[in-house]
Amino acid sequence: MGRIVNLSQLTSLSRISTEFSNLSDDYIFTRITESNQIPVLTTNPVRFDGMTWLLCFNGRIDIEVNLSPCSMTANSVSVIKPGSIVEVKGVEWNNLDCYMLFVSPEFMRDINYDLNVLATLPPIKIKDPEVNSSDFVMHISADEARLLKSYYEILHLNLSQNTDKVYVKSIARCIIAALTYQMIQMMMQRMKNEEPDYRRSRRSGYVNEFMQLVRTHHKQERMVSFYAEKLFISPKYLSLIIKEALGRSAAEVIDEFVILEAKNLLRFSGKNIQQVAYDLNFPNQSSFGKYFKHLTGMSPSEFQRS
Repeated sequence: MGRIVNLSQLTSLSRISTEFSNLSDDYIFTRITESNQIPVLTTNPVRFDGMTWLLCFNGRIDIEVNLSPCSMTANSVSVIKPGSIVEVKGVEWNNLDCYMLFVSPEFMRDINYDLNVLATLPPIKIKDPEVNSSDFVMHISADEARLLKSYYEILHLNLSQNTDKVYVKSIARCIIAALTYQMIQMMMQRMKNEEPDYRRSRRSGYVNEFMQLVRTHHKQERMVSFYAEKLFISPKYLSLIIKEALGRSAAEVIDEFVILEAKNLLRFSGKNIQQVAYDLNFPNQSSFGKYFKHLTGMSPSEFQRS
C-alpha cells in the first residue's frame, strides 16, 4: 500500500534543497520552501520505512496519513510513524517554510529510548474548525515552534560544523531523543488540558489499536470479527466506536486499506491481477475482481489501463 521509500531514495530527492544534510543512511534533514521543493511532495502515495518529523512555520501542506486527512499549517508539528502511508493532496508553495526530518528504523533503534512511549500516546484531535481534524498534526504556539526549530538547527549544525566526525553520530542520537521527548511533553500537556480523563478513555484506545491492527493485517484479514477478537470486544461494539470516532464503519476502514493496497500493487508492483489477488489473500482472481469493482466502480484491468 504505497511504494516503500527508504532513506537513500529520499537523499537523492532532497539534495536539490540548499538547506539539506544527511548522516550516511541514518537520517535526513531538509528545509522545504518555494525555492527548495522536493519531488516526494508531489508523487504518488509512499510508505517511508522510518520515522518522520515535520515542523511547519508558514504555508500549507494537505496530506493523508493512513487515509486520514491532515493539514500542516503555520506553527504545526507532526510525527508520522514507520510504515505509514503518506499521500500529498496539495501544497501551497507560496511562503511555505517547513522543516522535515526523516530517520531510518536502524538509527531509531540505536537511540536510547523506548519507542513504545510513542506507540501508546492517544490521538490528538485538532480543535480548530478551520483545519481538518487529524490524529497526526498538533498546533503549537509561536514560542513552542521556535523551541522545536532550535533542535532541528542544532542537528543540522552538528553535522555541518563538527569537522571531526568521531562523535557526530552520538550527538545526533541525543538531539533526536531530546526532540522526541520535547514533543511528547507538548502532547501530554495538551491532553491533560483538553481531556483530563484521557487515560481512562478506553474507546480512544480501541480506535488506535484497531487502526494499528488494520495497518498490520489488512492484506490477509478483511473480517471485522478478526479485529474484534484481537481487541477482546464484540464486532458490534467495535463497529459502533469506529463509526462514532471516524464517521465510517470498521468494515469501510478495512476496505479502504485493502483497496489502496490493491491500487498500488496493480499500478506499481509489476504483478498481474492473479498475483495481486493472491497477495491480498483472495481465493481467486474472480472474487478479487468482484470486490475491487464493487468498491471502485471499475475492474482491476480497467484500473491498470486508466
